[in-house]
Amino acid sequence: MREAGSGRPLVFLHGWTMDASIFEGQFGRLSDRFHCLAPDLPGHGTARDGAPTLEAAADAVDALLRELSEVVLIGWSMGASVAWSYVRRHGAEALAGLVTVDMSPRLLNGPGWPHGLLGQERAGARAMAARFDADWEGGAQAIASTMFATRDGVPGYGRDRAMRQVTSNEPETMRRIWRALVAADLRDVVPRVPVPVLACHGARSRVYPASAAEWIAGASPQGRRLAFEMSGHSPHLEEPDAFAEAIAKFAGQGACEHAP
Repeated sequence: MREAGSGRPLVFLHGWTMDASIFEGQFGRLSDRFHCLAPDLPGHGTARDGAPTLEAAADAVDALLRELSEVVLIGWSMGASVAWSYVRRHGAEALAGLVTVDMSPRLLNGPGWPHGLLGQERAGARAMAARFDADWEGGAQAIASTMFATRDGVPGYGRDRAMRQVTSNEPETMRRIWRALVAADLRDVVPRVPVPVLACHGARSRVYPASAAEWIAGASPQGRRLAFEMSGHSPHLEEPDAFAEAIAKFAGQGACEHAP
């Protein structure tokens, strides 16, 4: 668990194959105004012995949020799936707002649903899973290469650092979590989130289409969308100042003030 600052709680949930350290830059920008917390989710980092399921991750978030109130929950990529799973299993009483970052509530595309992983129908998702099974090192390179708008990453967090982070994980655990993500369908939760929602995305994402954030914003009772024009899948790393200010504005004024 990483923790710093005081004030309204901001709880950051990391993506697949990452850990809480991915938000250290945001802590540096926000902990002078907010109480920033970021757990390692089950299967990752210091929690690698945890069950590699979305349900276990949601329950871990619940255990953390029981001690807090008026939380702004910020889920990047898989972290957004964990946030929706948390609302499904535990409700939203502890929340003042929800921020999703470059994620879709349903990864697989299909009839009537073009908002999943870019270019991934069911057969493509199976092929990707098979690649992770057969060649984790190669799969890790693909993950590290698609985190950003440009292949090489950004100053302070380049592709090599991303690669080291991905490969620090236990491969079979990551494969199991990936299969859980692909199987998940959290679309029914989105219209039932009773607090303000900010659906962020990178305008240059090579992972999810902009339409995913548009759908989330439109389906959420109190939703709006925010594009980071220079970012790919990781706006908090690619445009860290703009991302931090967007979070501060959302958490400190505007929509969250009207949260029930």
